[in-house]
Amino acid sequence: MPAVNVKNYQAPPFDRNEILRYAGARSPSPEIENLLDECLNLVRGETAYRVCFTQAPVTREGDTVNIGFIKTNSKNLAKRLENCDSAVVFAATLGIKLDRLILKYGAAAPSKALMLQAIGAERIESLCNLFEAEIAQKSEERNRKIAPRFSPGYGDLPIFLQKDIFLMLDCPKSIGLTLNDSMLMSPSKSVTAIIGLKNA
Repeated sequence: MPAVNVKNYQAPPFDRNEILRYAGARSPSPEIENLLDECLNLVRGETAYRVCFTQAPVTREGDTVNIGFIKTNSKNLAKRLENCDSAVVFAATLGIKLDRLILKYGAAAPSKALMLQAIGAERIESLCNLFEAEIAQKSEERNRKIAPRFSPGYGDLPIFLQKDIFLMLDCPKSIGLTLNDSMLMSPSKSVTAIIGLKNA
């Protein structure tokens, strides 16, 4: 079993335009902008930016991909990992407090809950982007490059691969992330993904 690393990050800068896009507010009114400000104030201090990850060798036979003890048949993943000899497998989460905020406002203030959902979507993507950029920079220093992250459920990569990733990373112990029988993660604002590594 490869060693699992855990990292905590400071909050990345908020991208207001991206949050509003997730909220479906392409031409936001002053009221929506105020709602966003209010929700951003609610979220600050209520999110944890945590990532657990490991690196494992990659082998491919046609569309069958092996990453450590993870084995799956996926044309899309095989293409993404073309020429990659190893991969970083990771899970990222914002923690449970944001879920509780969304639940709190779900019935009493649906518009606020919707904006909190949008903030959560932007936050987890920002965390994944930050982690991926860090892996890319370290790879570049070693004359290597990355194949951008690919997650279970994308294309033909089975969502059930989540189970193998959770086992590989011991997500409950590493970052308090759990998975139910429907492949839903808790906290909900969480992501698992694979980043390929290859020679530049």
